[in-house]
Amino acid sequence: MARKGKRIPHAAAQDDRRADSTCGPDCACWTSARNAEQACGADGSANDCVGKVVYMDNNATTRVADEVIAEMLPYLGELYGNPSSMHTFGGQVGHKIARAREQVADLLGCRPDEVLFTSCGTESDNTAIKGALATLPERRKVVTTRVEHPAVLTTCRDLERHGYTVSEIAVDRLGRLDVDELGFRIDDNTAIVSVMYANNETGVIFPIDRIAEIVKARGIIFHTDAVQAVGKIPLNLNESNIDLLSLAGHKLHAPKGVGVLYVRKGTRIAPFLHGGHQESGRRGGTENVPGIIALGRACELARQYMEDENTRVKALRDRLEAKILASCPDCMVNGDRENRLPNTLNVSFEYIEGEAILLLLNKYGICASSGSACTSGSLEPSHVLRAMGVPFTAAHGSIRFSLSRYSTQEEVDYVAEKMPQIVNRLRELSPFVAASRKAGAGAAGK
Repeated sequence: MARKGKRIPHAAAQDDRRADSTCGPDCACWTSARNAEQACGADGSANDCVGKVVYMDNNATTRVADEVIAEMLPYLGELYGNPSSMHTFGGQVGHKIARAREQVADLLGCRPDEVLFTSCGTESDNTAIKGALATLPERRKVVTTRVEHPAVLTTCRDLERHGYTVSEIAVDRLGRLDVDELGFRIDDNTAIVSVMYANNETGVIFPIDRIAEIVKARGIIFHTDAVQAVGKIPLNLNESNIDLLSLAGHKLHAPKGVGVLYVRKGTRIAPFLHGGHQESGRRGGTENVPGIIALGRACELARQYMEDENTRVKALRDRLEAKILASCPDCMVNGDRENRLPNTLNVSFEYIEGEAILLLLNKYGICASSGSACTSGSLEPSHVLRAMGVPFTAAHGSIRFSLSRYSTQEEVDYVAEKMPQIVNRLRELSPFVAASRKAGAGAAGK
């Protein structure tokens, strides 16, 4: 937990691909978090009340499955050959990579030769966008959305500094994309359209097949960041107009450091990394053998547990949501509740800070993340919630709970038990609650 006189890291940066930022002691979130720490008697150590860990931050990263660890371990030890070598010792490793490529393709519903292994989702996004632009130098426009992950938005900001035009599509109050606006933004100067499959903060799923059809009809390359979607909802790229799709292994119970870019056969992109002949000349560098083999097994398991993800895990998410809404007044669910990932719940608690909630959750061994950010000494809500028009009093107190196939009802009920205690404690400390009550009393007296 945070200690007096030290800076508190930007809570939203728990997502592995976000840039970290800090705030100082004059910032409202620092003060609120410090008061929360004092209120619970924290001594500066994590989990000072309990030894258990209840992990509900699976959109940030996931536990590596035991089966995945077992699959990759030999390739961290005795099977250390280079897959590009001509001898049998290395060749057997190459065959295992080929098998992993097939396992990924089976999950995505595509051809194995359309699977390009990368180091992470961010590399996949950069390769897709910049690789496509490199093949179309005469086109200088990218169309995307206001709620993309920073891996896409930051890439687009960099492109703007190099003379490209970036057009961002709006979302409504439920986080739904205005598809008609997207169609209007596309023109003859557009090289690529990049729209995420599902939002990492709210879990809202976009109508990607419809969008891909619109983009394809205009003869433009379409990319989707599907980092949060792969392994949670079924995909069949053979029946889609998606040209490029990004995924990250550590979001589906594989280790960190391995990802994939799906490249539809016939789609032209320039290599992002130049070097050897690996990945059919599309990405130089010796392969991350253990990571790739682990990802293949993780994809196999994701297919096996897909029904569980969309039934049992979804029911647990809904149970947590219902209990929180029933026990915590002045809270709201962010995003389209009818069209979101089965594991994701983003809820805002009015008049209190998300960072303070996280500190008290951590006290009880509960891992979650916040959608708010503190930058340059002034509290700012997440860009996703801002784009959705979530009220100021709620946007700062947003918490994302994201479950996995390892989540249990016991854990859900434990979190649901602690949340009203935490919310009530923080509201007792919040100057915003007092101001709201005063304003309400004044209005009633008129």
